[in-house]
Amino acid sequence: MNKKEALDLAEGILNNVPLDRGDLSALAAVREEDVFNLLPGADMIREFFFGRKIHLCTICNAKSGKCSEDCAFCAQSAFANTNAPVYPLLSKAEIKKGSEAAKNGPVHRYSIVTSGKRLPKGDLEVVAEAVAEMHKEGINCCASLGTLDRTDLGMLKESGLGRYHHNLETSETFYPNICTTHSYQDRVATVLAAKEVGLSVCSGGLFGLGETDEQVLELALYIKGLDVDVVPINFLTPIKGTRLEKAKALTPLRCLKIIALFRYVLPDKEIIICGGREANLKELHPLVFYAGASGIMTGNYLTTQGRSLEQDLAMLEHLGLEVR
Repeated sequence: MNKKEALDLAEGILNNVPLDRGDLSALAAVREEDVFNLLPGADMIREFFFGRKIHLCTICNAKSGKCSEDCAFCAQSAFANTNAPVYPLLSKAEIKKGSEAAKNGPVHRYSIVTSGKRLPKGDLEVVAEAVAEMHKEGINCCASLGTLDRTDLGMLKESGLGRYHHNLETSETFYPNICTTHSYQDRVATVLAAKEVGLSVCSGGLFGLGETDEQVLELALYIKGLDVDVVPINFLTPIKGTRLEKAKALTPLRCLKIIALFRYVLPDKEIIICGGREANLKELHPLVFYAGASGIMTGNYLTTQGRSLEQDLAMLEHLGLEVR
């Protein structure tokens, strides 16, 4: 696909002309050396819906390690042999401590993340209390607490939670290679339950697991069907002691291609680049916005180092972009 063809598709999207499956497969099949043909169209779509303003979010690893699930990529899985930190749920005060950038700075949303398939009731109540207090202070809170049901999600919404995060991680056809201790439909059910109680939903994936281009497209289309609000894109940083410790590294161009493909499929959705962006994109890292990203996660990730807020703000300034 050449640049004009990609731009024509982008212009069609902005004129409410849906892409057919052939168009989408052609985008997914673009060779890495031709990835830059996709960027002008992806950037045009992003700017049409989001202007020059970029969303920033940050997370708190509020409970770490000893997860019962066997996700192949995860350093916190009990099936892995890693040096990932292990600790119980932080206190309410400790959870709130990390929210300063969202309260007094430019970060738009603060997310509380816990390890494990599902946060126990007692811990859930602590998180809900912390959320309620932060909500009163004007902090936009998100949470990623596992496969909660409608009752638990409704309680969190009542406490002031605005958004729930639960990734699908990969396509349904590739998922059995990644996790066997819970099903793909378990993940989907959590996303749907969060939507049903009226929460904004953040759900995306992790790339570099061994998925094909068509499986990247498959995930993007599945997420489109779920009509979530925000789509986080993560890139694998292989961690010694996990099943994917020897996974083949993504190239920076493939990362840009994945972002661009998601922008063409999900033109009006928030697309946030999260874990692994620095390690995988390397010198091409600032180009994520021209590939279609409308936001980034700033600060550290769950078990890997990220960039400081100051570094990310400087990058945005150099690119002529603004914090939303």
